Amino acid sequence: MAISRKDSFTLQVLQLSDALLVWFAFWLGGTIRLWMGLGNPEEGLWASMNWVLYIAVPFTPLILERFNFYDHLRHKATSTSMGQILRALAVLVLILGVFAVFAREMDTRRLVLGLGIVLVFFLLFIRDRATYVWLRRRIENEASKERIIIAGSGHEMEELYAELDPEITASWKVVDNFDLGKRDVVELFAILKEKSVSRVVFSAKNTEFEKVARAVEACELQGVEAWIAASFIRSQIARPVFDVIGSKPMLVLRSTPELSWELMVKEIFDRVSAVVIILLSLPLWVLAAIGIMIKSPGAPIFFSQMRAGRYGQPFRMWKFRTMVANAEELLEKIKAEHGNQMEGPVFKLQNDPRIFPFGEFLRKYSIDELPQLLNVVTGEMSLVGPRPLPLYEVEAFCELSHRRRLSVKPGITCEWQAGGRNSISNFEDWVAMDLKYIDNWSLWLDFKILLRTIPAVLFGKGAN
Repeated sequence: MAISRKDSFTLQVLQLSDALLVWFAFWLGGTIRLWMGLGNPEEGLWASMNWVLYIAVPFTPLILERFNFYDHLRHKATSTSMGQILRALAVLVLILGVFAVFAREMDTRRLVLGLGIVLVFFLLFIRDRATYVWLRRRIENEASKERIIIAGSGHEMEELYAELDPEITASWKVVDNFDLGKRDVVELFAILKEKSVSRVVFSAKNTEFEKVARAVEACELQGVEAWIAASFIRSQIARPVFDVIGSKPMLVLRSTPELSWELMVKEIFDRVSAVVIILLSLPLWVLAAIGIMIKSPGAPIFFSQMRAGRYGQPFRMWKFRTMVANAEELLEKIKAEHGNQMEGPVFKLQNDPRIFPFGEFLRKYSIDELPQLLNVVTGEMSLVGPRPLPLYEVEAFCELSHRRRLSVKPGITCEWQAGGRNSISNFEDWVAMDLKYIDNWSLWLDFKILLRTIPAVLFGKGAN
């Protein structure tokens, strides 16, 4: 869901304050432990606790956001707030527990950890309720409300106001509905001055641009913000935002995730994780290489193919070879003899005769996909994203809308693979799942898909 710059700034301030509260909670927990005489002051307050802070401080606000903790701040019930914090802390404890086991960080001061988690709950709850009370008082205080004019023609002003979220309009005091079709802009000058207006919201759906332009100029001359609803452009998917090219203001309609710190974190996480997984999985690389050389001698260990990357940019994708050496030359023959289990431009066959026995094992446990981690390291792929398709399959797309799945980096795993859903036989369903992922993308969604991918691989429910 798109949010305004003001709301985005408010969200960032709240997340930063919550991160500081998490740090303070664990600091207070360590201090209490020392007061109880259970610690050695010479060890330092943070002895064996640094790794907890590295995880808890940045990740707690992110987890809270995924549980909608920062939504509906003015109308959120106490029970809702408590439930969101408890669920977020449960996830945090799970992450800390998993890290402690795998990283063997077992010497952490358990009393500090326990006190810290409890204090985090109370501090976050108090901060949330204090924010709620402060915002409610601003709503009830007419003098603190933002003075707004809604401008447009006819009923479009009422329609615009009705479409706005009450969470937003609750802090507004609409001093006038200014009909641009019937009233002169000179009158708007006077109202802006007399009513101490801070913002004019324009509904330009059925209003002449010339009249809107004159009214915007009136706002500009008095330093009043002018907000123009972009409803005059009909878009079903794309989200309108404003940006600049040089000094030229532009209305941008974007149907892909916007450039943000989350995308930057995803990029860093992808590459670092890919390097770590490659190092940890080296024995499997050796096993795959030896097995392919024995079961399919004289042919390459790796299989590479040109695939469509972001925006269709070709790149060479790598896999361990699981088919006979001339598999691509036999494709048309296989299609003629066995058909295609996938409706659409993509070819899929459950028991493809081109796969040699050891290749079936590699595919069952997705070991054949490991070399794609090299593509992730080089930035051509991501850990999570729509699966990259061969160039000839992309060229065969019947619907232009199918190309929107190319608007993000392709990935090693995706929504349907994470669930082991190899029963999909319609390309339209496959594309629909990819587009749903793009439209709802977040770091939290990537994390959930990665977690679901692990059992799909371990139990042999990966891609065929």
